[in-house]
Amino acid sequence: MEQSGLGVRDLVPYIGPLNRVYEVLARKRPLTLHMIRRLNKGMGIPADVLIGQEQDEAMAA
Repeated sequence: MEQSGLGVRDLVPYIGPLNRVYEVLARKRPLTLHMIRRLNKGMGIPADVLIGQEQDEAMAA
């Protein structure tokens, strides 16, 4: 994220309120389908990459 010049506040349009962004980044809250779609469309992050991260975390739990 830092390499792209993005800050935490830049994720608000895609994830939601700032506190939710921090929870997602800290892996305290999973990405929702809606968040994945917005990140995919708005930032060009492949959905399968975002979904893969969620599946990996679910398997580890």
